[in-house]
Amino acid sequence: MLENLKKTVCEMNLELTKNHLVTMTSGNVSGRDFETGYVVIKPSGVSFEALRPELMVVVDLQGNVIEGEMKASVDTPTHLYIYRNRQDVNGIAHTHSNYATSFAALGQPIPACLTAIADEFGGPIPCGPYCQIGEEEIGKAVVDYIGSSPAILLQNHGVFTIGPTPQAALKAAVMLEDVAKTVHLAMLIGEPIPIPPEEVARGHKRYMEEYGQK
Repeated sequence: MLENLKKTVCEMNLELTKNHLVTMTSGNVSGRDFETGYVVIKPSGVSFEALRPELMVVVDLQGNVIEGEMKASVDTPTHLYIYRNRQDVNGIAHTHSNYATSFAALGQPIPACLTAIADEFGGPIPCGPYCQIGEEEIGKAVVDYIGSSPAILLQNHGVFTIGPTPQAALKAAVMLEDVAKTVHLAMLIGEPIPIPPEEVARGHKRYMEEYGQK
C-alpha cells in the first residue's frame, strides 16, 4: 500500500545522507497520505544505504502498524503528534545536522540576518526547550514553539522541519543547515546584522508568491 509515498519517503531519507545532514542511522523523514491519514516513516536503526521503499513502515496516527515487518523509527511518536496537531503538515524531517545543532546546543535561535533566512523561513529560526526523548514531549514542543516557520531547533537535541510534502520538509532541512553554517561563520568574525522585521516579511512574501514556476 501507498507505494508512491513509500518511494518518496525512502528517497527523501536518502537525501539526508547525500546532503550530509545525518550520520550512521540517526535522522529520518516521514510523509502522511492525505486520503488515508496513514504515515510512512523510516524503520528504526536501519542504515540509510540499506533503505528500500518496501522497508518503510506504515502507521496510523495512533502509532498502530498498518504495514511493515520492521519496527518504526523511535521518533515516530514525535512525528505523529505533529501530524495530529498540524493538518497543514504532510512531511517531517529530523536531523542532527552540525551547524544547525550547534545553535541548539546553545539554546539559541538563528537570527534573520540573511535574505535566504527571510525568504525560506520568514523570520528567525526558533529554538524550543529541552525535552526528554521517547514519547510525545518533543512533538508538543515543536507544535508549541515552531510558529509559522518550517523549521525549529530543539535545545540540546537537533532539528525538525515540516512542510506540505516530504520534499518540502527535506528542502527546509537542507536550507536550514546551509544558512546555519553561514551564520556560524559570521559569528566567528563579529555580530551578524539583523534584517528589519518589515523587510524580512516583504522578502518572504515575495519569495512565496513569485519565486519559481507557478
